[in-house]
Amino acid sequence: MENKATENTNMDITIDNYSNYDKEMFTKEFIRREDNFLRAPYNPEVNFYSTIKAGDTETIKELCKEELIKKPGLGKLSNDPVQNMKFHFVITTALAARYCISGGMDLSTAYNISDFYIQKADACKTAKEISDLHPKMCLEYTKRMRALNKKMITSNYIIKCIDYIYDNLHNRITVNDLADYVALSPTYLSKLFKKEVGVSINEYIRRQKMETAKNMLKYSDINVALISSILAFPTQSYFTERFKAYTGLTPTTYRSQNLQKE
Repeated sequence: MENKATENTNMDITIDNYSNYDKEMFTKEFIRREDNFLRAPYNPEVNFYSTIKAGDTETIKELCKEELIKKPGLGKLSNDPVQNMKFHFVITTALAARYCISGGMDLSTAYNISDFYIQKADACKTAKEISDLHPKMCLEYTKRMRALNKKMITSNYIIKCIDYIYDNLHNRITVNDLADYVALSPTYLSKLFKKEVGVSINEYIRRQKMETAKNMLKYSDINVALISSILAFPTQSYFTERFKAYTGLTPTTYRSQNLQKE
């Protein structure tokens, strides 16, 4: 009977502890609301890691211009600002690794990169050092995914074409431009590209420009006319027409809906 009583007492203590945790959590959540504390929105985070997974190095460079230490919505995981930044860095690294694994990166590579950068972060003495390490880690994963995506293509000609497209999205790119770049006839290159990539050269270029436009509309306040110009569309109306055909929405509506989600 004595053991039974002791067991019940221990259970009561455990339940009381949970009750105290609930009260403390409720209080902190209330304070956050009163202080207008805003967490980082979910959808942009998903898009960020999906961009890493896609191997889109240019977009990741752009997104990482905002320092991690200045990013709004970071939760308080530790009262120590350096430890707090370390916790966030570990979470970001772990998510990047898992997204890349889901995109085809082997476990060993993903976890080796993760271990390397987490150890680097652990050795940092200031929150700024950890924040500066963040874009390097993100770009490392993104470059590896870009290389991995290209490995699925066997022809060096097509790999060179894809690199050229990625690096020249701000220009008008034609089949003839690519054919001259890799020293093949336009007809042969078009057939080879369609065979290896599964879509025509022009369709692939359109897709890359549309995906870049989507990210610019989500993550920047650049107006639609300037986005159209940056991506080398002949007119804003033609850009709007192509964007609507690709997403089902006009650029303005697409931006508005994503702002509402955030």
